[in-house]
Amino acid sequence: MTAASAAVGTQGDTSPYYDDVVKKFVLASVFWGIVGFLAGDFIAWQLAFPALNLDLEWTTFGRLRPVHTSAVIFAFGGNVLIGTSFYVVQRTSRAALFGGAGFGNFIFWTFQSLIVMAAASYVLGGSQGREYAEPEWWLDLYLTVIWVCYLVAFAGTIMKRKEPHIYVANWFYMAFILTIAMLHLGNNLALPVVLFGGESWWKSYSLYAGVQDAMTQWWYGHNAVGFFLTAGFLGIMYYFVPKRAERPVYSYRLSIVHFWALIFLYIWAGPHHLHYTALPDWAQTLGMTFSVMLWMPSWGGMINGLMTLSGAWDKLRTDPVMRFLVSSVAFYGMSTFEGPMMSVKAVNSLSHYTDWTIGHVHSGALGWVAFVSFGALYYLVPKLWGRKEVYSLKLVGVHFWVATIGIVLYITAMWISGIMQGLMWRAYDNLGFLQYSFIETVEAMHPYYVIRAIGGALFVVGGLVMAYNMIRTIRGDVCADEARAVPAAVRG
Repeated sequence: MTAASAAVGTQGDTSPYYDDVVKKFVLASVFWGIVGFLAGDFIAWQLAFPALNLDLEWTTFGRLRPVHTSAVIFAFGGNVLIGTSFYVVQRTSRAALFGGAGFGNFIFWTFQSLIVMAAASYVLGGSQGREYAEPEWWLDLYLTVIWVCYLVAFAGTIMKRKEPHIYVANWFYMAFILTIAMLHLGNNLALPVVLFGGESWWKSYSLYAGVQDAMTQWWYGHNAVGFFLTAGFLGIMYYFVPKRAERPVYSYRLSIVHFWALIFLYIWAGPHHLHYTALPDWAQTLGMTFSVMLWMPSWGGMINGLMTLSGAWDKLRTDPVMRFLVSSVAFYGMSTFEGPMMSVKAVNSLSHYTDWTIGHVHSGALGWVAFVSFGALYYLVPKLWGRKEVYSLKLVGVHFWVATIGIVLYITAMWISGIMQGLMWRAYDNLGFLQYSFIETVEAMHPYYVIRAIGGALFVVGGLVMAYNMIRTIRGDVCADEARAVPAAVRG
């Protein structure tokens, strides 16, 4: 075997698949996931006990929160998306990754370096503002180069495919890649200050101001959710759920309807974040209307994912990896019902600016995004490293239940806290004065913040269990207690 062939794998045909780069993305996903989960749980404890800010500027909530959000969304989620997309597109195209291992490794290492530089920028206080952007705007340009390379690698593989049909998972991946590129460029348009008499090329003014800036940010923000955290991970669902269930997609026609309806409707939903603001009322109503319409295609995708298990529901009893994948689809359905409901103005008047929004976001982020990612990673690790199965399916089950309990504690605490917040903020006494001061509402939130932090801690524990399980799997260890108990359906 030559050195070149040793670096790739084959599956079902003579086309080499560059899996070494996929392995790197899988390992990075696990690492950054744990970092992001830890950061999130630490800032949750900071909210419950402000003394944990430690009076150090580098560890304050304001600097660590963007570290958490970027780590879990772009570092963990981004590595999962790029890694799984490279795995899926090669196999569904029956073609090697465009550009080969060298190009794939270039994308991997530049993406990891971007993550590190962005995190350092947040901690050191260099993150950019909108009115007067700091020197880190050049990281936006760096990300643009990386993302274009990713697009070239993915689209190039599809263009050189040997399979005439483009599988629907690749449709969702491509929509995610293209739309995120458009959002990134549109939202970060800026002009160097030298054009306004300044002396530095390293600082810039945002191209937007006022309500136009707010609209642009939520066009970006909500569609980052719609395409990074939804369309991309639906690509994962449409490949890994059928593969693990060993069943075809329930309805391929429904998957196409799901794709086009989601793509068309999602891009208009951003204004629902700006109800009761200076944004024109027609734009607010437009965002609300399209958000409510999104319920239908979203549930079409959920039904398609769940019904793929028709005739294979017994796998939920025997295969904890399948539990992750199916539970993620259920959380996707729940979140995509709650989101349109919260976009309705009457509901939004109570929910906006409250912890209810935090509960909604994390029911989607933890239940949908993280769970479908865990399922895909548990599927990939044995395949990539040539093992029959993960080291311990029992530990996968432990991870599932610990993480699920953590999510339930988290989101129920935030739902109760958020609704109570909204009701306290709008309560008036007989004289027309506000019944509660702001500090009274903060004090009322304390027990729910503690419960939220405990739920987050359980989620972190689950991530550590996953990391241990994967390390043992990669080493080739076999759990003695399970060696003869692995179900035949998942052994072969």
